Amino acid sequence: MACVLSFDVGTSGCKAALVNEDGKLEGTAFEPYPTHYPRPLWAEQNPEDWWRAVCVTTHRLIQQQQVSPSQIAAIAFSTQMVNLLPVDKEGNPLRPCISWLDGRADEEAQQVMRKVGGRAIFAALVGVAITGKDVLPKYLWLKKNEPQIYQQTAALMDCSGFLLARTTGRLVAEWTVSSVTGVFNLKTKTWDTTLMRFLGIDSSKFPDLVLPYDQVGGLTRQAAQDMGLLEGTPVFGGAGDAMTAAVGSGAVGEGEGHLCLGTSGFVGIVTSKRVVGKRGIPTIQSADPTKLLLIAETETAGACLKWAAREFFQQEPDGAIFARMDEEVSRIEAGSAKLLFTPWMYGERTPIADERLRAAFINLGANHSYAHLLRAVYEGVGYNLRWIIENIQALYGFKPNPLRTMGGGAKGLPWVQIVADITGRTLECVAEPQQTTALGAAYLAMVGLKWLPSIAAVKQLVQVTHTVKPQEATRPIYDELYSVFKQIYPQLKGVYHRLNQP
Repeated sequence: MACVLSFDVGTSGCKAALVNEDGKLEGTAFEPYPTHYPRPLWAEQNPEDWWRAVCVTTHRLIQQQQVSPSQIAAIAFSTQMVNLLPVDKEGNPLRPCISWLDGRADEEAQQVMRKVGGRAIFAALVGVAITGKDVLPKYLWLKKNEPQIYQQTAALMDCSGFLLARTTGRLVAEWTVSSVTGVFNLKTKTWDTTLMRFLGIDSSKFPDLVLPYDQVGGLTRQAAQDMGLLEGTPVFGGAGDAMTAAVGSGAVGEGEGHLCLGTSGFVGIVTSKRVVGKRGIPTIQSADPTKLLLIAETETAGACLKWAAREFFQQEPDGAIFARMDEEVSRIEAGSAKLLFTPWMYGERTPIADERLRAAFINLGANHSYAHLLRAVYEGVGYNLRWIIENIQALYGFKPNPLRTMGGGAKGLPWVQIVADITGRTLECVAEPQQTTALGAAYLAMVGLKWLPSIAAVKQLVQVTHTVKPQEATRPIYDELYSVFKQIYPQLKGVYHRLNQP
């Protein structure tokens, strides 16, 4: 049977997925790689680590599933976004990739906003104030601080562009990941060269745009040799991880929403309405050309649980550790005896855009055990998500219920129940919660191959394994603590800014 080979190239590693013509997952493989933190607020990755992981997982998956390279009908990538990688005309990296976690370009972000009248006016025009973590300020940081590299740059790329160049030899930009750069025009679906000129960015460094289901090219001889596949195997555009998550969840209809409980967390709403981003919730391009995606991201969701696993149990988190954590959390009452945790471990985007924020336990007392701290971490992410969902409803009128739920966190029933209780939303957990983005990329390739007539047809392929409804008994407890949670940022903002100056 013919299959699509797709990859979710994320922050912590690369997941490869083999998906058959019926849209069913045949097998997966994973290979980790590091993120480097050379200075405060800096976060970088080596693009060669991405490529090595793509090749390792391909060989592993082909061997495990006993699949012939001739059975691979297409390749597609789902990738992390909001990162910056300058490359030469061959697509070779000129420096490490500046990660989406990186907040070094705060001065440049302020500079951009001053040019249009200040932070408030910029937010009113664009929908959200930018921070040093956004791509547009990172372009300006590169030009100012590494001028030689900027001059040598043939294309200002990201993870997606690098992988498409490495596999096909073409320098292109996929349009969903391009829509988060700040220099993509959502109305015309083209690069905003007027804005580039205004900010002093060279528009010639931005390559041609391709759609998620466009065939970018075929595997080059070298790429095919590296991956152990056939030269010429079709490579499709793929999409950013938020967009492939929407596709992979099956929440592709008007106003339908999905919730990702991954390393980061986000709520996404698909809509054909011409909405403008507000209050830290940007509007970006959906994988469907006829729709936009409202996306509200919290920087560290599952990352908070991973931190707790490492620090409380003194070992790298795995399935057994998370199962033990779930056990401990389940025996603690809702509200963690009024202990609160703010899940802002590496700054925040929404519901508050501030890269200087950090996590904290609030109201810790001698009556609290480490299990209380664990549950508070689970609940803290839930409070943050509720804040995001309420903002979406207040600003746009969308009240997504149920929410399709995916990501590694969707495997842990206690956490899903806690999030459902705090947000008051019914959560529908999909069959392959940790492979949703890779599946979404595969489905886009299937549209490109004409195996599927449209992105809308994906809905019939996605199964829901279980539904979690909010419990009424916990509502008064969580309503009270949530109201306190929202007061923490305004009360401690000055402290965070003093402690975390660039």
